[in-house]
Amino acid sequence: MPRPDEAATVISARPVVLPAPDRGDDLHLRVSAPATGDDLPVIVFSHGFGESLDGYAPLVDFWAAHGFVVVQPTHLDSRKLEVTPGDPRYPEIWRHRVADLSLVLDRLDLVEAAVPGLAGRLDRGRMATAGHSWGAQTASMLLGARVLDAEGVPGKDMTDPRIKAGVLLAVPGTGGADLTSFAAEQFSFMNPDFAGMTTPALVVAGDGDRSALTVRGPEWFTDAYFLSPGPKSLLTLFGAEHSLGGISGYAVTETTDESPARVALIQRLTWAFLRSALYPADPAWSAASAGPLGRIHTE
Repeated sequence: MPRPDEAATVISARPVVLPAPDRGDDLHLRVSAPATGDDLPVIVFSHGFGESLDGYAPLVDFWAAHGFVVVQPTHLDSRKLEVTPGDPRYPEIWRHRVADLSLVLDRLDLVEAAVPGLAGRLDRGRMATAGHSWGAQTASMLLGARVLDAEGVPGKDMTDPRIKAGVLLAVPGTGGADLTSFAAEQFSFMNPDFAGMTTPALVVAGDGDRSALTVRGPEWFTDAYFLSPGPKSLLTLFGAEHSLGGISGYAVTETTDESPARVALIQRLTWAFLRSALYPADPAWSAASAGPLGRIHTE
């Protein structure tokens, strides 16, 4: 597998289509992979609200060029699909998001077959999930997080044992009194319980990330680290806002804190974490440093 200072040629295919009759729309994917190599680990990536399979190229390109197969579904909230609040699926979109990731894992045979030259090259024993913002909450469900109902009772456990590690980028924190009245009214599912999130994960948060969804400050985005059992790591990025320097694209208008250096750090450190989480003998994470741009905490 290429090291951080190396890069392999990447192949990318889109759309790869998985039939999903219960979803109302088939699931469209982008699949990016190194052009060569076998026994490749897999990352299933969940995008933020309104995004699609075409987003997050700075991360996806790096991960694929450094040895991972990255699968990106387009969730129902994507602007590409125009699913409005009047759609009967809308109240359950958060559940559909989790189901999208599970469907990818269930149908990796179709994913492999749809990408020329990929069949037989995946290591299905080394699979991870990652996500940004709402996508991070989606990914956290496969790691063991659950959603509390109005009485504080945890909902269905959606942990997937096929997922061995995760990366949660700007993942929303706890609900209830921590939410603004707008968020509490519009996003009832935004009430996570991290007590059962036992799968190894890296939580990435910006100390300048102030959200209109919470009455708290940037520390809200660290809850997944502090309220879950180990093994977990936390990467705090100094001055970073919700786009974490521009991870959602090379030239996107929603980036409020553009920083190529910060994005490069996230590329390198997320790669290092996943390498060591999926290959315990690999010292990449223990040797990692955030330098002057951030701070790493590890349980």
